[in-house]
Amino acid sequence: EPGIWKGKRVLVIGLGNSGCDIAAELSHVAQKVTISSRSGSWVMSRVWDDGYPWDMVVLTRFQTFLKNNLPTAISDWWYTRQMNARFKHENYGLVPLNRTLRKEPVFNDELPARILCGMVTIKPNVKEFTETSAVFEDGTMFEAIDCVIFATGYGYAYPFLDDSIIKSRNNEVTLYKGVFPPQLEKPTMAVIGLVQSLGATIPITDLQARWAAQVIKGTCTLPSVNDMMDDIDEKMGEKFKWYGNSTTIQTDYIVYMDELASFIGAKPNLLWLFLKDPRLAVEVFFGPCSPYQFRLVGPGKWSGARNAILTQWDRSLKPMKTRVVSKVQKSCSHFYSRLLRLLAVPVLLIALFLVL
Repeated sequence: EPGIWKGKRVLVIGLGNSGCDIAAELSHVAQKVTISSRSGSWVMSRVWDDGYPWDMVVLTRFQTFLKNNLPTAISDWWYTRQMNARFKHENYGLVPLNRTLRKEPVFNDELPARILCGMVTIKPNVKEFTETSAVFEDGTMFEAIDCVIFATGYGYAYPFLDDSIIKSRNNEVTLYKGVFPPQLEKPTMAVIGLVQSLGATIPITDLQARWAAQVIKGTCTLPSVNDMMDDIDEKMGEKFKWYGNSTTIQTDYIVYMDELASFIGAKPNLLWLFLKDPRLAVEVFFGPCSPYQFRLVGPGKWSGARNAILTQWDRSLKPMKTRVVSKVQKSCSHFYSRLLRLLAVPVLLIALFLVL
């Protein structure tokens, strides 16, 4: 309850989503809140360009293509620029130690403002505790602490399963595509939802369940055990490249969704769409990678998917439009939005030229 924290001096260990949420909330009632972070973090806003949700603007096939195909130096610069779009993390003591690693961002709209007004301070890792204070690695101290909250995350373990089913390996998830235990004699068990990405979780679990149902029914087959283990090792190598020496289960949202969808024939064919339905293709490639895209074809195809994709921008803002604005303002917004999409085409061509 808020009352018990009034006037307290609180130290929060960990700069993840939980740590940031706790610190931002307590800073309204506590006397002083300090966050101790071992390696820093990118702190992102949920509200992005033109007031749209962050994932609608950033998680697109176009941006994913650029991120995965541009030269590393350009990709790293672009990624860091996106992370610093709202504020310069270095000025707030938040920037990660290795800023180019794709460490999963923290989403918190309030923390930067609480740091700016002095209600929250950021400190490095704790070196040691005394009876009433914490000594940080930079030699500074946080004294007269009333409470320490550990928001340091968790490990992955399966104590209820035999090692022959899912074998824990250095806190890694040894599941084929994050779903199937490769060591089972028959694919009669699937793990749904043990995945983390910047995209929404429910669309991922939906595709996982659709694929698992097809495998268990026998309409889809899994590769050999060796091939599945090789794929797991390859994915671990890719995670090391993007996230460093981390135990994260983070995955690339669109790449992963496309992998799952391709198993059941639900992945949209962009080349065919550009020939058959250019308007829809532009929205699919440059717009949000919403789950409607995986209902255009294949099992579970939905006749309303095309219209849902073409109207998703307006429907996303409709709940907020409780005050009527003039048509001139509205048309200008649409004009600039379409202009930016047209400008994205030559950027794509330049990207292709650099890759080839």
